[in-house]
Amino acid sequence: MFDALVLEQDDAGKTRSEIRQVDNDFLGEEGEVLVAVEYAGVNYKDGLCINGLGRLIREFPRIPGVEFSGEVLESRDARYKQGDKVIATGWRIGEISHGGYAQRARIKADQLVPMPASMTTRQAMILGTPGLTAMFGLQALEAHGLTLSKGDDAAEVLVTGAAGGVGSISVALLSALGYRVAAVTGRIDASGDFLRQMGAHTLIARDDLSEASARPLESERWLSCIDNVGGQMLARILGQLSYGGSVAAIGNAGGNDLPANVLPFLLRGVNLLGIDSVFQPCEHRVAAWERLAAQFPMEKLETIVTEINLGSLEETSKAILKGEIQGRCLVCL
Repeated sequence: MFDALVLEQDDAGKTRSEIRQVDNDFLGEEGEVLVAVEYAGVNYKDGLCINGLGRLIREFPRIPGVEFSGEVLESRDARYKQGDKVIATGWRIGEISHGGYAQRARIKADQLVPMPASMTTRQAMILGTPGLTAMFGLQALEAHGLTLSKGDDAAEVLVTGAAGGVGSISVALLSALGYRVAAVTGRIDASGDFLRQMGAHTLIARDDLSEASARPLESERWLSCIDNVGGQMLARILGQLSYGGSVAAIGNAGGNDLPANVLPFLLRGVNLLGIDSVFQPCEHRVAAWERLAAQFPMEKLETIVTEINLGSLEETSKAILKGEIQGRCLVCL
């Protein structure tokens, strides 16, 4: 028997969570690998699941948790053996299958990534899906021409939603690679010191980019951008990109609509690159995790992490939905 956070739904459709003891049979037989979960991350999507919002979970009971890291206990797949350290993210784990908010998880071997040799399970889960997504965003920008520009007047790479998980990791990663980073946040007074610690060169208030411009093209300000907001802000940024610049669009907290003009694409050759880490092929994930292990400044991780236990998870999930948590939140199992 082991502890798990289990979501149930009553006849009226209301979701409730309960920490209770379950056994391996509760996890079902689907999935070749049984993992002793050591750490699980808490993302915005987890907040929606735990609080019964968005209809992300259709079948109950369900153990939520869209990502976890830990050690293999049993495996029916030759790629993994007892004692191997592994990472699980994406594939709608915790939505259409049981997830990481339990001391055990059963998962398909194709949904796992071997732990890089230089990375711990704790480091991996502080980075988690946001770290993986940030790396996918960087790789997309590089594939479309992003390179370091030298000098004190070098153009900056813009990161929106910079105080969140993907945003703060993006700031630290870009800065570690030598880029000058401009970080956009809605609360400079609360997040400014944090973002400077992560490596931000310039801080920009969200309101400065939230209003529509009367002109489809403005002065070229940004070398490229990792955007976690979308909506009107994304439309404004497109008109401020340098010639041939790109936006890796990761989130849509600002809305699904894009009130953009075609001129940035026609006259400046900008690129709009959609990033979705949920169903990325395994080989892409392995390469991204290995690069994170080699290039992310691991000393920054303690700056971005808040650690909790299962008992604090429901309260923490509500704070995440309200935007009250900076950086990453880690459940210690």
